[in-house]
Amino acid sequence: MMASNNSIKKTLIVALSLCVVCSVVVSSAAVVLKPKQVQNQELDRKSNILQVTQLYKPGDDVEEKYAELITPRVVDLKTGEYSDDLDPNSYDQFDAARDPATSRTLSGEDDIAGIGRQENYSTVYLVGDPNDPEQIVMPIRGQGLWGLMEGFLSVRGDGNTIVGLSYYDQSETPGLGGEVDNPRWKAKWDGKKIYESGDFQDPQIQLVKGGASGEYEVDALSGASLTSRGVTNMLRFWLSDEGYAPYLARFHDDSQGGA
Repeated sequence: MMASNNSIKKTLIVALSLCVVCSVVVSSAAVVLKPKQVQNQELDRKSNILQVTQLYKPGDDVEEKYAELITPRVVDLKTGEYSDDLDPNSYDQFDAARDPATSRTLSGEDDIAGIGRQENYSTVYLVGDPNDPEQIVMPIRGQGLWGLMEGFLSVRGDGNTIVGLSYYDQSETPGLGGEVDNPRWKAKWDGKKIYESGDFQDPQIQLVKGGASGEYEVDALSGASLTSRGVTNMLRFWLSDEGYAPYLARFHDDSQGGA
């Protein structure tokens, strides 16, 4: 006797077959699209690096402009020296931060940015002549109100004057903390100073309420005190001895003709 087309057995067979077919299709699509996704992520990273330097114009070819202007180098955050052992085109500092063998645990007062772990080496991006760059672009990250904020900070060749600050990944409240993406607010960073009189130990840059009045101050985000505090803490961390200060100090000394 033939089984009914409405039998449970046939229903299960059809459902299982559809699941297998769908799984194969989804898996194949993921494999096929993976190189394109990686390519797009890399293009987005290069675009964000160029935008924070203020040298990118709409319509520019990102790959061409990046190749023309940018030289990536890997820096030992402890010594501030370049490392030739790591390839800056393949080194992933975010993967390194997750590996106890290539990072360190932060806690308490050492972790004002709230990142938990910090990589031992970071990639910086030199604009122009790598031996005498016009700008240095540094990756930064830290906790905002709702989660991790990731971006780039660019400083001029003196190691002490900010060109731009830009976040490429953040989940702050639109209209409040989300104003970190507002071009008008980002424009306020250009020309601000980080350290006082060549002291590369204690960064002074901060967000302040009620209107910034000094060269180390930027207007806080209206109605977003926790996001503003997160931005200040993030910059204070990455521009301190825990972050890029040893590198910026060496670079500053070199640019001034020092040792």
